[in-house]
Amino acid sequence: MEPTRVRRTESHFEAAGNRVLFRRAWLSDRTERVLLVAHGLGEHSGRYDNFGAWMAERGSSVHAFDHQGHGRSSGKRCHIRRFRHLLDDLEAVLSSVQQDHPGIPIFLVGHSMGALIVVDFLRDRQPSISGAVLSGAPLALPAGLSAARRVVAGLLRHLAPGISVETGIDPEALCTDSSVVKAYTDDPLVVRRMTLALRGELFGAIKRASSGAPEIRVPTLLLHGEDDRVCAPDASTRFRQRMTVDGAAKLYSGMRHEIFNEPHQHTVFEDVLAWVTHRANLDAVA
Repeated sequence: MEPTRVRRTESHFEAAGNRVLFRRAWLSDRTERVLLVAHGLGEHSGRYDNFGAWMAERGSSVHAFDHQGHGRSSGKRCHIRRFRHLLDDLEAVLSSVQQDHPGIPIFLVGHSMGALIVVDFLRDRQPSISGAVLSGAPLALPAGLSAARRVVAGLLRHLAPGISVETGIDPEALCTDSSVVKAYTDDPLVVRRMTLALRGELFGAIKRASSGAPEIRVPTLLLHGEDDRVCAPDASTRFRQRMTVDGAAKLYSGMRHEIFNEPHQHTVFEDVLAWVTHRANLDAVA
C-alpha cells in the first residue's frame, strides 16, 4: 500500500456572535474516520500537529480549532461570558465537519479544558457522533477549593468579570519532556492568564461534569497521566465507573498532564486509534 498523504489546511470560520474562529486540519487521502479536537486552557490547536499528522497518516482526518479568545481566533484573551458560548462554537464547527465528511464516523477529542467542553457538550447537546475521547479531563474541582472560596470567586466573577488572573498552570507539570515545556513557555500564542469570568464559568462546568456521567449517551474513552498534577487522574476513573454507556478509562504510568506530548506519545496515539477504529467498525455493522 502506498503511504498515506496528509494535506494540511488552515482557514477562518464565522461562528455565532460575530466570532471568527481559526481552524486547521490534517486531511488523509483515505479518510476512514474523523476526529475533531478541542484544545486546553490558554493553548491552541497548533500544539496538536504531532497528533493530527500521525492520525491522518493512518486514515483518520483530524480537524481542530482555536477556542474564542485563544490562539488565532478572535476575542479577549482567555475570556468568555458564558460557558455555553464554547459549546455553541463546538457545535458550529462540528456541523461544518459533518458536512465535509458525510457518512464518515466522527469522534470528538478533548484535552483538559477541551475535555470539559466536550463533556458539557455531550450532556447538553446530545450530538449524533460515534464517540468521544477525553484526555486529562478536569472532572473534579481543585483540591483545597473550599465552598467559601467558591462563593468569593463567584462574587468576583460578577463584580469584575474582565479582570485577568494567573491560570495557575505550572508548565513543569504539563510534560516530562523539557523541550515540550520550553516550547510551551516560549510560544507567543500560549496565554497564561485568564479572566475572572472564565475562571468562574470553568468552576461551574466542572461541578456539572463531576455529576454528569449518567447523562452521557455516546461511547467515551477517558485517558489520563498517572502523574498529572493539573487535573486529578482518579476523577476520570470515577467518571467512567458512573457512565451507563460503553466506554473505557486508562491511566498512563509516568505521564503528566499532556499525554499527547509525552516521549511515549505514540503509545497513547495507538490506543486512541485502536479504540476509535473499533467503535467505527461497530457503527458500520449496526
